[in-house]
Amino acid sequence: MLVGAFIGELIGLLIGIDANVGGVGISMLLLILVAAKGQASDRLRPISATGITFWSGIYIPVVVAMAASQNVVAAVRGGTAAVLAGVLAVVVSCALVPVLSRIGGEPPPPLEPVGGQRPLTLPKDAPVEQGG
Repeated sequence: MLVGAFIGELIGLLIGIDANVGGVGISMLLLILVAAKGQASDRLRPISATGITFWSGIYIPVVVAMAASQNVVAAVRGGTAAVLAGVLAVVVSCALVPVLSRIGGEPPPPLEPVGGQRPLTLPKDAPVEQGG
């Protein structure tokens, strides 16, 4: 990770930007290359393979989080219209979650009772009190 961060900082300096340019991606590529070489020479232990799988899975969320933080800074600097557009996109996305969850799927199976308890069932002719 440190080698990728160093290379990303170096690229930023070379192109005149005071930022890390692609350091996380370079780190991920180096991880893949080292892992492939370790597997080819049968020197990669199972615990190392598990770690590589973990970092491969966390790569995309890290990049998305980094991009999101940069977008928030740019939006705040961009003014009210940019902030309102961002807030509106979040509100619409949250509102669409229930709608999208109903598309193309069966309802989930009923939950199993916890701890072996039987679910509470009432007889069909039992009166039901209404709260009020």
